[in-house]
Amino acid sequence: MAGHFEATPDGGAAVALDEVEISILRSLAVQLLELIGPGDQPAEGEDPLAALFAEGPSEPPADPALARLFPEAYGNEDKELREASAEFRRFTENDLRTRKREDALALVRTLDGLSPVGEGGAVLTLTAAECRNWLGALNDLRLTIGTRLEVSDEDEGQEGSLYRLSDSDPRKPMVMAYLWLGALQETLIETLMP
Repeated sequence: MAGHFEATPDGGAAVALDEVEISILRSLAVQLLELIGPGDQPAEGEDPLAALFAEGPSEPPADPALARLFPEAYGNEDKELREASAEFRRFTENDLRTRKREDALALVRTLDGLSPVGEGGAVLTLTAAECRNWLGALNDLRLTIGTRLEVSDEDEGQEGSLYRLSDSDPRKPMVMAYLWLGALQETLIETLMP
């Protein structure tokens, strides 16, 4: 089980993590939460239902990682597509941000709830619902790190060049995290398939 998820009888999954892995996952999730932002909270005394109907931004984020997490719906090749994308974004981005925050928070909370077992490690056991949160958070983390590393669609299929970075390359720790998160994500998906 060390390093990869295995199915549990109740439809969830479990993985053994050491202290360093727990710390890295938690740190990355907190950084993702900071990147996504707190969201629009109703001002004190304001009707909380009004926030449900608030319109979101109509422009894509300037940060490339956020633009990858919140992509254009229809592209931006011409004026009509840009207008349709802006309209779609206004009515969907706030909900998408909320879901991404919930996924990252679920990851942090499950890690915070771990009890150490043995020499600094723990076994993380997730329910089926927590597995879905983890899949979302792992995907968002990989998209963010991949964008920061400028991993292209061509690189995704052939990650060999990422494996061949020298130890002195300053991108090496990020690449290692990117590849490790991918392996975690892959084994979690495999455990959830019938």
